[in-house]
Amino acid sequence: MLLLVGALALVPSVLIANASPEKEDKYVFKGDQVFDRILTKAKSEGWSKLPLNQRMGKIATELLGTPYVAYTLELDENKEFCSINLDGLDCVTFFESTLNFGRILKQKNPTKEAFLHAVQQTRYRQGKLGDYTSRLHYTTDWFYDNVRKGYVKDITQDLPGAEIFTQKVGFMSTHPASYRQLKANPDLIPVIKKQEETINARTRYYLPLEKIADAEKLLQTGDIIGICTTQPGIDIAHTGLVFKDEQGVVHFMDASSAKSKMKVTLETRLSEAVRGSRLTTGIIVARPTGK
Repeated sequence: MLLLVGALALVPSVLIANASPEKEDKYVFKGDQVFDRILTKAKSEGWSKLPLNQRMGKIATELLGTPYVAYTLELDENKEFCSINLDGLDCVTFFESTLNFGRILKQKNPTKEAFLHAVQQTRYRQGKLGDYTSRLHYTTDWFYDNVRKGYVKDITQDLPGAEIFTQKVGFMSTHPASYRQLKANPDLIPVIKKQEETINARTRYYLPLEKIADAEKLLQTGDIIGICTTQPGIDIAHTGLVFKDEQGVVHFMDASSAKSKMKVTLETRLSEAVRGSRLTTGIIVARPTGK
C-alpha cells in the first residue's frame, strides 16, 4: 500500500462536523465527539504537563479501537482539503493525528481550528496548503520535510546497525490512474515526478529487520515508525507508533488494515510486529521534538 501522508499557512476558517467539500472552505473536521472526549480527559488529568511523547501515548491509547478507514483525505479530485477525521483512521492519519493532538495540548485553549492548523503544518510541504502536489505523499519525504520544520528528528541513522536506504520512489508518477487527482489533472504528474527525483537524490537510512530487536531499548513511546518495503516505486508500506508499556516492552501501535483487525491496535513487540510481509526490509524512525 502506498502511503499518502496527510499522509498544510494559517487556517482562516474551518468546516466542522458535517463539512461539505463542495464549499469554498478548504478545511474539514469530523469526529467532534472523539475530540471533545479526549480533550476533556487531557484537561482533567493534566496531560499538558507531560512531555510530548507521553502525551502522544495517552492520546494513542484513547484512539484504540477506532475503525480503520482508508482514503479519508481524498475528498475531491480537483481541490486539496486539509481534513481530519477522528471517526476513522488509516495508518498515516493515526500517527499524524496523535502527534498533532499532542502538540496542541500545550496551548492555553486547544481547539479544532488549532488542531487543523497543526496538521496542516506537518502534512504539507513547508506547511503550505496548495494543490494535491503540496501534500507530502511519500513517508520518507514527510520525515525529511518535518525534520527541516523542526517537528521531528530522524533518529534512524543513530540506531546501531543502520544502513543506507537505497529503495527508490516513483509509483505515483508511473501509476497516475491509481490516483483520482492525477487521473483528473495530468498536468500534476510532472510535478510529482520531479518531487520523486528529489527524494531519490537524498541519502537516507533504514534499520534492517535483524537489527530492530537490539535497538528497541533506545526507542520510546511516541516514536514514529515507517516500515520499509521492496515493492517497486514505494519507500514505506505501513506506519505506526512506538508504545513502551510499564514493563518496558516496546510495542508497535497502528491503524491496522488486516481483515482480522481493521482498527487501531496495540500490536506485539515491535521487532515481531513489523515482520508481516515478505517485502519488509526494516524500519525508519522519527522522534517528535518540541514541548
